Amino acid sequence: MDTGKNSQIIQIDNKSGFCFGVINAIKRAEQALAENETLYCLGDIVHNGAEVARLEHMGLITITREEFAKLKNCTVLLRAHGEPPETYEIAKQNNITIIDATCPVVLQLQRKIKKGYEQQKQQNGQVLLFGKQGHAEIVGLQGQTQNNAIVISNIDDLQKVDFTRPIELFSQTTKSLNEFSELQKTIQDKIQNSNIPAPHFIAHDTVCRQVANRETELKKFALQYELILFVSGKKSSNGKVLFDICKQVNPQTYFVANIEDIKDVPFKTAKSIGICGATSTPIWLMEDIASHIKKMSIQ
Repeated sequence: MDTGKNSQIIQIDNKSGFCFGVINAIKRAEQALAENETLYCLGDIVHNGAEVARLEHMGLITITREEFAKLKNCTVLLRAHGEPPETYEIAKQNNITIIDATCPVVLQLQRKIKKGYEQQKQQNGQVLLFGKQGHAEIVGLQGQTQNNAIVISNIDDLQKVDFTRPIELFSQTTKSLNEFSELQKTIQDKIQNSNIPAPHFIAHDTVCRQVANRETELKKFALQYELILFVSGKKSSNGKVLFDICKQVNPQTYFVANIEDIKDVPFKTAKSIGICGATSTPIWLMEDIASHIKKMSIQ
C-alpha cells in the first residue's frame, strides 16, 4: 500500500485493467508495429483514448469502416470486439491481410447467435441482443443475423418485440449481469401475463464472467477507501457500468479519463484513495494517476 508524506493512502486495484481479450489485441498490434509494418486498426483498438494515443504514437493508424472499404494490399488489425461477415468479405476482395484479434469469448458468441438466428428463421422467430445500439461488439453480433436481430438497450425497447412469436435472447459480453437477469424476467412476465399462447422463449446468459466478476470485486474495493477514482475512457460501455457500481456503494467516486480530469476531484482532503478502472483501462494510466496524486498531495 502506497502513502505520501502526509500519510495519505493511495492504492491501485490489482484486479482492474485490461481483460485478456484486450491484452491479446494490444499485444498483436505491438508485435506487428515492432516489425515496422504499416498497420491499420478498424476502429479504436480499445475504448480508452490514452491507450489509443500511445499505440498511434508507435505507428498504429486507426480507420473508419468507410476508409477500410477503400484500402487495398495492406494489413488491418481487427480488435477484440469482433466484426460482421461483410468485413472479411471486403478484406478478401481488396487483398487485405487481416490480423484477427477478436476475443475468443466474442467469437464463440458470434457462432451461437448465427446458429440461433438460422433456427429462429425457420420458425418465424426473433433474435434479441441486449446491448448498446452501435457498439462495436453489437455491430459484429448483428452481422451474424444479416442485421435482423433486435437490439434491446433497455426495458422500453421491448416494444419492438412481437411476443406472439418465438424469442431467443443473447447479451453483449460487457453488459451488467443483473440488468440482463432483470430483462430476462421482464420478458418472461410479459409472456405469462399476456392472453396469447406462450411462445418458445430461450435466454442465453452470454455476459463475460471476467467482466461480471468485476462487479463484486469492485464493490468490495470501493468500500475500503474514502475516495475512489474510477479511470476509464468515455467511450467504454463497460466503464460506465462499473463506474455506476462504484458510485452506488461509495458516493465519493469520481470518473476520470486522464490526469487532467483530476483537477476537479477533491483528493487532497481524502485520507485514503482507491484507484480502479474498466476492462479497457491500461494499468500504466492508473499508475500515472497515482504518481500524479502523490506529487500534488505533498505540495
